Amino acid sequence: MEERTGPVLKAESATSGRNSELAATLRTPQGPIFCKGITTASSLSVMHHNEISASPFLPGEIAPRLLWHVETGGWLLLGFEHVTGQHANLTPGSPDIPLVADAVNAIARVPVPSETAGRRAMAAQWTRALKSEIHADPPEKASAWSTDNADKLTHWAARAPEHMDGTTLIHTDLNPANFLVADTTRVIDWAWWRTGAAWIDPAFVLIRLIAAGHTPAQAEEWANRTPGFQAASPDALTAFAASVLRLWERKFATTDATAAARAWARHRLG
Repeated sequence: MEERTGPVLKAESATSGRNSELAATLRTPQGPIFCKGITTASSLSVMHHNEISASPFLPGEIAPRLLWHVETGGWLLLGFEHVTGQHANLTPGSPDIPLVADAVNAIARVPVPSETAGRRAMAAQWTRALKSEIHADPPEKASAWSTDNADKLTHWAARAPEHMDGTTLIHTDLNPANFLVADTTRVIDWAWWRTGAAWIDPAFVLIRLIAAGHTPAQAEEWANRTPGFQAASPDALTAFAASVLRLWERKFATTDATAAARAWARHRLG
C-alpha cells in the first residue's frame, strides 16, 4: 500500500462506520488519506467494489475522490481524498438542512453511463428485497399498528417497484452519518448506489428528518423542495412508505429510523 501513499507516518482509526474491517485516516508526507478496507473473502467486499464502480462518474464536489484501490494479501483497500466536516444535523431549524437539500439535488443531476445504469436498477433490487417479505406475516416485533394494518401495507408495498424505474443516480443510504457538512456538503459511502426514480433519495432523507423530530407533513414539505419528489405521484410515495416499513420493521424493528418509517406510512395511509 505504501507504493500508493508513501510512508505512513500515523494511522488514526475512524470512530464510525460498520461495513469495513479497516477504516482509518493515514497521515502521509503528501497529506492525509482516508483508507477503508475489507478482506476479499468477506461477503461485504461487494460493497467496496460498488464504491469503485461509482467513482469514475462521481464529481469531486459531491463525493470524496477515490485516489486508488488495490487488492493484495487477501485485502481490498480503497484510498480516498480526505474530507473534513461534521455529520449532518437534521433536527428542526438546523442550518445543515438546506445544505443537505443542495447535496440531494446535486446527486440527482449526475449522469450515469448507460451501460452501468442498467445493471444497477433500483426497481429490480427492491423487487428482490420484497420477494420473501411481501406475503410473510408481520414480524414478532412489529408494532400493533403494523399488525392491524398488515393487509393494507402488503397491498401498497407490493406496488412500490412499479414506480421506481428511472435513470437518476440514487445513493439509497442518505442517513446523517453519510453527509459531511462544512461550507458545502459531500456524501460518502456509495456502497449501495443504484439508478431509479428521482424521488427515491429525497424520500429516504424524509424518513431521517422524521427520526430527527420533524412531523411527516413537515418532512414532506422539505422533500417537495426537490424537483424529483415534487414530481412523484402520490401512489408512488404511499407504496414506497409501506414497503420501507415492511422491510425495516423486520430487519431493524426497534430503531428510530423504523419508527420514523412507520410514522410516514401512517401519514400516507391515513
